Amino acid sequence: MKKRMYTKWFALPGAVGVAVAAALFFGAANAAIEVDPPVNTLTPEQEAQGWTLLFDGENPGEHWRGYHQDELPDGWQVIEDGWLALVEAGAGDIITHEQFGSFELFMEWKVEERSNSGIFYLAQETDGPIWRSAPEYQILDNAPTQSPITAAGSLFDLIGSTVWNEVERPTGEVNTARIVKRGDYVEHHMNGRMLFSFEIGTEEWDEMVEASKFDAPPFATADEGHIGLQDHGDWVAFRNIRIRSLDGE
Repeated sequence: MKKRMYTKWFALPGAVGVAVAAALFFGAANAAIEVDPPVNTLTPEQEAQGWTLLFDGENPGEHWRGYHQDELPDGWQVIEDGWLALVEAGAGDIITHEQFGSFELFMEWKVEERSNSGIFYLAQETDGPIWRSAPEYQILDNAPTQSPITAAGSLFDLIGSTVWNEVERPTGEVNTARIVKRGDYVEHHMNGRMLFSFEIGTEEWDEMVEASKFDAPPFATADEGHIGLQDHGDWVAFRNIRIRSLDGE
């Protein structure tokens, strides 16, 4: 006669024991899975670090308005999955209500085939276009023969990365942009990789700017300015836009 084998894991009534075993099993499994936080939100750690959302997924006009406008243009709309998208060419560039000096800026972005856009910083509302005052982090669906100084992540038309063709993800996929500015020192990052750094106001900087189309003030001369998103006539979308002040660091 065969002896029955019993597990001695749980000395609990049947139904309770099964429930506890299931809870322990699935709890252990879930503990190994990292779950991304909801889009357009801050984690407790990010809040403690001083991050502020510039878009909550529902009310972009809270932090954004048109360049030389009081309201957000209708051509910028909230679409599926929490994206703030340019859905109508000619809507115009948009800027934050607030101005920032030293900061760390992060956002996700995606484009369609051959789409072109940009992230401006230190923007001033001058009589000219926004790019006359504001350096631009290029947003682009790169062409295979793209010039580094106009590729995604570049300081548009001024400084390019040697790894631009290794970093951007395929068309339609989500990319991340990160800009760190401490005083005159600036870094451009894309998809977790630092592309390059530079310093505004050095002799090298002045010579580079003087030889470019940005050769007249007030390009990059302000201590603080607006963050801007460019309408270049192509579909582009942004989300998880957050910023934290680095003033005083």
